[in-house]
Amino acid sequence: MKDTFAKRAQLFVVLLAALAFAFIAGCSDDDGGTNGTGPGDDDGSFTYLFDDAIQAGDSLHLTADKKWLLSGFVFVEEDAVISIEPGTIIRARPGEGISASALIIARGGRIWANGTKDNPIIFTAQNDDIEDPTDIPLFSNGLWGGVIILGKATINDPAGVNQIEGIPSDEIRGEYGGNDDNDFSGEMRYVSIRHGGSEIGAANEINGLTLGAVGSQTVIEYVEVYSNYDDGVEFFGGTVNTKNIVVAFCGDDGFDYDEGFRGHGQFWFCIQQSDAGNHAGEHDGATGNEQGMPYARPIISNATYIGCGAGSGNPDNYAAIIMRDNAGGEYHNSIFSGFDMGLVIEDVVDEQTEDSRKRLEAGEIRFMNNLWYGFSSGNTPEAIWDQAGQEYCYDHMVLSANSNVVADPQFNAISRTNNAGLDPRPSSLGLAAGDAVIPEDAFFSQVSYKGAFDPSGESWLKGWTALDHYGFLQ
Repeated sequence: MKDTFAKRAQLFVVLLAALAFAFIAGCSDDDGGTNGTGPGDDDGSFTYLFDDAIQAGDSLHLTADKKWLLSGFVFVEEDAVISIEPGTIIRARPGEGISASALIIARGGRIWANGTKDNPIIFTAQNDDIEDPTDIPLFSNGLWGGVIILGKATINDPAGVNQIEGIPSDEIRGEYGGNDDNDFSGEMRYVSIRHGGSEIGAANEINGLTLGAVGSQTVIEYVEVYSNYDDGVEFFGGTVNTKNIVVAFCGDDGFDYDEGFRGHGQFWFCIQQSDAGNHAGEHDGATGNEQGMPYARPIISNATYIGCGAGSGNPDNYAAIIMRDNAGGEYHNSIFSGFDMGLVIEDVVDEQTEDSRKRLEAGEIRFMNNLWYGFSSGNTPEAIWDQAGQEYCYDHMVLSANSNVVADPQFNAISRTNNAGLDPRPSSLGLAAGDAVIPEDAFFSQVSYKGAFDPSGESWLKGWTALDHYGFLQ
């Protein structure tokens, strides 16, 4: 990084001495926090965030009146702060490997990114001019990296800390984990993250939003990941709570958790393309020692997961949710539709090793008061849950006794093209419109409906998401 920094500084000296001086001086609290303005675009109007750090004691404030360009890995180090005004657009240079671009909030760093419904904060690719929704193909992905937040909450890795995926293994600022489950990494509201997921190595991509050991005092609400090459949102341990999260048309899983994640989630929405995407929920207990404590056991209510569609022919469209590697967890008042199967729970058939089947038998996997419909395997309990040796899943969960119902949620409209045909709210006359039983925890909003959307209210996707901007929503 230092060599790249020096070369750019030298170039600035040649081009404009005053700007070179500003670049070397670094960030300040008074000047808007720019890392310098540099070449590489057509009109010289970008303000660059270079592959360097916002260091302890520094603050960087991004304003909506500037064109920001993220270049390389930009770290917000411990005791440093990045704040972003509503309406700010941060574009990112393309690149793979060590040339990928990403914003990384390191352990002890803070992000303040509070957009609004009318003025969201947008992270996107360099060649996305935002104003023209047709300037790049709708489902383009891997055009840059993503947003990574790392905290000091507990994970179940024996070492207590780990190195986040998507960042080179020798980068110490990529560590996450600790012993503070109440850790605070900042706030994100009304943030749209688009067209990311570049690779840094074989089978090692950056998720749209990565949350590593993020603590429960952190606020994550109204965040969208649109068309990411890898997963939409991935939780690596931690206890962060999230609401109103959108994952749309990503190349792999929608919501992925592992390493002992124990946060709460409400109003999660995932929709996949007709020919791409894996599970809406890929839920693992650990990435290494599967017997590590604490076990993963988040509580999620009011999710709506829509797969590629029954009979899509996509071999990865296997199950709405897969639970494995000793993961537990709960889903309440949710709707699952459009996959080959509904739920798969791993069973390694080993008396000496605990797995997700053991978590099920211990009562640490619960599915309560959910709607299931539109699966390639058929729309009966046996077809949805009893495939591929999953008989124990139905027997132990007693799904029908837990008010799980196989019934059409009567979505207003499902479309995966930008023809204004998508409205994932269920009919106000259907089964989703009543009888919700919300978990008794202060985090959860007490609503009367199943799924992520109020059948009788306006969709909270309107106004700030790429789904709305690109013309998908009715």
